[in-house]
Amino acid sequence: MLVSAVVSKSYPYFIIGAIFSDRNIEWCISKEVMSEYQHVLKREKFARYPDFSFKAESLLASIDTHSVVFVTETVLDILNDPDDNKFLKLAIACNATFLITGNTRDFTMSSFGQTRIITPKEYWEECYKEI
Repeated sequence: MLVSAVVSKSYPYFIIGAIFSDRNIEWCISKEVMSEYQHVLKREKFARYPDFSFKAESLLASIDTHSVVFVTETVLDILNDPDDNKFLKLAIACNATFLITGNTRDFTMSSFGQTRIITPKEYWEECYKEI
């Protein structure tokens, strides 16, 4: 979702802006997830997009400023891509209402515990259709 938010003004871009401006919503993060964000947003293949590096750094700084950090201690081996289990671990740690992801290949379930796993388009249409 983060790459999409940096590259184009689509659902992820609008969602991130709305989350950062709504004091009633918490962006939850763990050290593992933040490290993943940093790694993904620094991939060389995205350098072809205008100002990608600057926008990515700005987004990471905003996440760092506006997020609540959680420690994830749960051990999970549920998803086909083991690296993505960190997002489920974070959902447990922060009692997340939503896990918003465009990765429907690995996140095939619609929920995990109390957390709804939802695409950016579904989240936008459900939570911000009035905007």
